[in-house]
Amino acid sequence: MVDPAAPARRGRPGHDQQAVLREAVALFIRQGYDATSMGDLARALGLSKSAIYHHVASKEQLLGLALDAALAELTEAVEAATAPAYDAGSGGSGPSAYERLRVLVARSVEVLVAHQPEVTLLLRVRGNSPVELAALERRRWIDARLADLVRAAVEEGALRDDVDPQLVSRLLFGMVNSLVEWHRPGGEVDAAVLAHAVTTLAFEGLRAPTPG
Repeated sequence: MVDPAAPARRGRPGHDQQAVLREAVALFIRQGYDATSMGDLARALGLSKSAIYHHVASKEQLLGLALDAALAELTEAVEAATAPAYDAGSGGSGPSAYERLRVLVARSVEVLVAHQPEVTLLLRVRGNSPVELAALERRRWIDARLADLVRAAVEEGALRDDVDPQLVSRLLFGMVNSLVEWHRPGGEVDAAVLAHAVTTLAFEGLRAPTPG
């Protein structure tokens, strides 16, 4: 398996690794990863196949770089929202689980908008290679941490307790991920507006009923 974090190779004039990666992601989305060859990529860029290898070692490395771009910032946001300092009985203080969950969902919208092509590709991964399996494992970790945060917000009494936390976490991320189906980068609706809309619709419906 090629390490996606491998140092970038020296590129040819007029192209760099990011330009190659952007075109590769577009092709992977349009044609499918398995159906896209390095020859396809070379033709799309107007380069020879040998020139592509001045930028990356393999097609698998390109996939790894793309999936890491989709997952890295979201992973950081989840880690911040579920840090051990917030665990019950740890003596930590700060935002409630409900507040951290709401911020995390908004942040996930911002990450999706910033990396929409890569997230679109991530959502089509089926585990057909070691790189894809690793990405799916990271997605499962994110799902589990989000469910834990939902559970903590329920225990605080901030969220309704009649829906399973695991189901809530899947529905929340399902709402966020559905943006790739219609949102257009650079369109009229920006990330801040989307984040506000998603969190308002989701959390006002999830809020625990007021007693009485």
